[in-house]
Amino acid sequence: MPQANLFRHQAYRATRPTSPHHRISAGAYPAVGSRAFRQRMREVGQALRAGRVAAVYLVHGSADGLGSLGVLAELARRVPAVDRALGGIRQHLAARPAADAAHFSQSYASLFEAAIKSPGEPRIPVELFCWSGENHHLGRADGAVRLIDELCRLGLRPGQRVLLWGHGHAGNVFALMTNLLARHPAALEQFFRAAAIYYRWPLVGLVDVPVWDRVASRLQNPGPPLAGAALDLVTFGTPIAYGWDSGGYRRLLHFIHHRPAAGLPIYRAAWPPQLDDLLTAAGGDYVQQLGIAGTSCSPGLCFWRARLADRRLGRLVRGDPAEAEPLERFRAGAIVPDEGTTLLVDYGPSEGPITQHYAGHAVYVRKRWLLFHAEEVAQRFYAAQASMVA
Repeated sequence: MPQANLFRHQAYRATRPTSPHHRISAGAYPAVGSRAFRQRMREVGQALRAGRVAAVYLVHGSADGLGSLGVLAELARRVPAVDRALGGIRQHLAARPAADAAHFSQSYASLFEAAIKSPGEPRIPVELFCWSGENHHLGRADGAVRLIDELCRLGLRPGQRVLLWGHGHAGNVFALMTNLLARHPAALEQFFRAAAIYYRWPLVGLVDVPVWDRVASRLQNPGPPLAGAALDLVTFGTPIAYGWDSGGYRRLLHFIHHRPAAGLPIYRAAWPPQLDDLLTAAGGDYVQQLGIAGTSCSPGLCFWRARLADRRLGRLVRGDPAEAEPLERFRAGAIVPDEGTTLLVDYGPSEGPITQHYAGHAVYVRKRWLLFHAEEVAQRFYAAQASMVA
């Protein structure tokens, strides 16, 4: 999207996307841990260092099990002790081998960091960032605010970069974040006014979610909020929803697991999906196709402030009021975002039952594809800097 996007939602069209998109095959790659794997990942690390990448963050998508429980998520946002406890539980769950099935795990992050390490070279930390994972506007907005707060704590320097990888709706957390970091006064005022009922008690004005107030103040202050550092964003299977503001990031790349349907162009998904295809992920990532606007939940009825803020944020980010009804959005089969470069990747047949491949949505977090993803990102984002260093 152009600068001054002002939270405009992306439209759903069956016509050819306006952004670059390419159909590629993941192909064969060395086994994780093999000599060839280690050598090629070290080269990725060299490219990241040449690009002045200071840190890498891996961000999970929606419905992580705990965050989807509204009571826990609401308490965690308001009570720091609960937030720390819930974060610790998430970290524990992410360390389990089974976590590899649906999200970036701690073992994935550890493998990533160790693989790009080179003796005598600066360390590039690879961290997990946890947000509530709630599938509604407020949940993603809260994730965007907290991610900005986290990045501000890094003590970045001008010219440095942060590489963010987002699975599923984490990409839409990134999209909201770009609109905030672009810092257009009208957009900031509308966003924080829409959410004010959530983080500040009406009438008395008491702030009980201080991270929101802290980030609002930082974004409204003069000077770059991240000290002149740049963000490079990568999404994996992110459903099309919010628009992006190009003033809030430097580079943007999307990976989408997709196999074109007969009779359709490569940038469209078939509608409706057949049950057998869904169970085997025959067409690719069905979560990316089905998780578009209109499929969000709402905060629980007990949390009237969160519910009202979610409704107001929904009005802020919605598309054209004359836009097609939800069923027409699905029929459009739009899977390519209007912003960034999209790679429509054939990863090959999905393995196991739907509980393991999550309708094609879990392929991105498999360790076997770490080298593929890392090399594509390094080549498309940092190849020029690496060649200058060489």
